[in-house]
Amino acid sequence: MVKQTTKTIKCAVASDFHLKEIETPAADLLLVAGDMTMKGSHSELAWYERWLVRQPQKHKVWIAGNHDWGFERNPHVAREIEQRTGSIYLEDSLAEVEGLRIWGSPVTPMFFNWAFMRDRGEEIRKHWLKIPENLDILVIHGPPSGVLDKTAFGDNAGCQDLLDILVNRLTNPPRYLIFGHIHEGHGQTIMETHNGKQIKAINASICDHHYKVAHQAITFDIEVPDRQARETAV
Repeated sequence: MVKQTTKTIKCAVASDFHLKEIETPAADLLLVAGDMTMKGSHSELAWYERWLVRQPQKHKVWIAGNHDWGFERNPHVAREIEQRTGSIYLEDSLAEVEGLRIWGSPVTPMFFNWAFMRDRGEEIRKHWLKIPENLDILVIHGPPSGVLDKTAFGDNAGCQDLLDILVNRLTNPPRYLIFGHIHEGHGQTIMETHNGKQIKAINASICDHHYKVAHQAITFDIEVPDRQARETAV
């Protein structure tokens, strides 16, 4: 039998910093969960590109958020920034980085018709049904219902359909769930699934609900099984 080995990847995660000049810590991988800008104008997207280049991580994976209008109106801009910065932009899509399987989506439930918003129910569920099994990390902009999603008014603003997919439908759910959107929900928790598995959920919002910097990027270490050893194990 081939012995299975692992390697550890250090991740830094940030979301909802809205043009604030934050610095993220050294890590192997940076994950950005959207709302880097306020309105996603040309100048704001150029600011984000410069910010992304300055961050110290070897790998950088990012999605858009509801404030980042420019990426929905002009999808080619995201791809251009991706190419110029050597980063990875995800939009209902999958990437593999250092052996980690990462899926990203900018979609959130409809609220005053911002960018990448879909009606609750069948329309938004179509996006969540695309989430594959056996992910290491899922990066989305908004939270599932009841998971670090309480607003300053005491409402749970997360998506019920997303919660259902993650907790009840997937046999092998993502190990980590990274999001932002609800600034007041910053923090970490553990989600339990229907078959007893756990998802480590992180609301990585940097700004508070007044759009002032209130938090720093969160870091965590994730072990990545050697996929070749796993495939050749007898």
